[in-house]
Amino acid sequence: MKARAQAILQRLLGWSDRRPAATLAILGLVVALGYPPLHLWWAALPALALAISILRKASNWRSAFWRGWVFGWAHLVLANNWIATAFTHQAKMPEFLGWLAVPLLCVYLAAYPALASLTAHWLARKAKPLAYISVFSGLWIIFEWMRSRVFTGYPWPPLGLLLLGAWDRPGLALLLPWMGTYALSGVALLCAGAIIMAFGSRLRAAWITLVAAMAAAMLWPAQPGGGESGVRFTLVQPYIPQDEINDPSKFEIHFQRLAALTQMEREGPRVVLWPESAIPDFLEEGYPQQYYNAMTALNPETGRGDPEYAKSRIAQVIGPDATLLMGVVNLDIDQVGGRRTAVSARNSVVALDGSAQITDHYAKAHLVPYGEYLPMRPLLEPLGLTRLVAGTIDYKPGPGPATFRLEELGKAGVQICYEIVFSGRVVDRKDRPDYIFNPSNDGWFGWWGPPQHLAQARMRALEEGLPVLRSTTTGISAVIDANGSVRQSLAMGKAAALEGLIPKAHPPTLFAQFGNALALGWAAFALIIGLIGPRLLALMKRRS
Repeated sequence: MKARAQAILQRLLGWSDRRPAATLAILGLVVALGYPPLHLWWAALPALALAISILRKASNWRSAFWRGWVFGWAHLVLANNWIATAFTHQAKMPEFLGWLAVPLLCVYLAAYPALASLTAHWLARKAKPLAYISVFSGLWIIFEWMRSRVFTGYPWPPLGLLLLGAWDRPGLALLLPWMGTYALSGVALLCAGAIIMAFGSRLRAAWITLVAAMAAAMLWPAQPGGGESGVRFTLVQPYIPQDEINDPSKFEIHFQRLAALTQMEREGPRVVLWPESAIPDFLEEGYPQQYYNAMTALNPETGRGDPEYAKSRIAQVIGPDATLLMGVVNLDIDQVGGRRTAVSARNSVVALDGSAQITDHYAKAHLVPYGEYLPMRPLLEPLGLTRLVAGTIDYKPGPGPATFRLEELGKAGVQICYEIVFSGRVVDRKDRPDYIFNPSNDGWFGWWGPPQHLAQARMRALEEGLPVLRSTTTGISAVIDANGSVRQSLAMGKAAALEGLIPKAHPPTLFAQFGNALALGWAAFALIIGLIGPRLLALMKRRS
């Protein structure tokens, strides 16, 4: 039986040598299965190990780049398939464009794994396996960090997401406070390297023991999250399907649903959390009257075109001692052709207290290309392309992370929707919050998107040592403690609310103090070990 298994393995390895690109494409798909919602990390890590072996065998720089690109393209296409779902909610563009948009986007995204493979070939093509793996992991950290920043950045998903355990199990992501997400991606490659060494090293027993320890760590339950802060919360998931969000006939139904869920408990101070896109009302004063009139015309029986009325009835819902954090859209008004009109918008969160006063305001800083603005609009709009969400004017970004000071309700950091996926860029480091509020509209993310979104919010909680509270329109909403464990959650497609005490924050982690400089430091360390370590060992042997 053992001989037969070895024969099968040899045939597979022979096939991979003859068809490396096809093999890497298949392996890239398998690696993507390690991300949520499937979370098959136990299959993804061996696939990643085999992929590293094939990349290392590249005969020249062109082959190294091409192999890295094929692997990256396949695994990123499958991991980001949820983007195609957005096209099903935009009537102005046919759905099939979504299934073209994802692979076309990944043509660019795959350049970063390709560059990591190419640079590893240049620096370590003659190195022994362990040294090559160390160099490759250091380079992957650098290029994945670059992917999070170049052209506004798109880090979804980081390879380190493979090492995050399910729900209440942090897995090897427990290293995040000391490393950061991009360095954890390097650890994922080192884990795959350990699998390689377990098959090809003279110290096989030691490497097998290490692989077994890594598997055990992935299954190890989380430690207690450190108790509660004493701040009470009500977190609402109203279940507003994406095809109803911009339907004026549904506005009042949605508001009444929000109100009913919010009024479950009203005694004493509490922070109430409503999701992104939950309220269509204009709450700001000073817009041209035409915008208020348009809102009144949509719902004449409610009088919701009056911002004072809109704020006062929301205040009645939350109660006098509460503060509500909710997603709204604000307009930027300017003179155009002698007339005051909206020239852009802000995806915002406001804090509204029980006396109907707006006390804080945050504008989303990291906008979604094609979702919240159309890049190169003068070029693309004549071609029939438009944004994937409703609206004709583009959103403009805010200045960056902010902290709301809510008196006895603590300090709330705010990150809207996919801003939460940007490691090291979610907290105002000069005014560290007690918790992060992450309102989102995940209704256009499909089936794969929301679990991945939640998982990356858990990574931010671990990195920063801060609880994260996610309120979404359709799910998954959750309360995540500072250890990255999901304490409470609401499944997709459910209208409900969560109540309780916000978990306590940890003291600032090493990552909270140094940010991605820490991750890049680990990258430099891996490169030094891979490039200089073998030479130092050889020198020591000669001297001895």
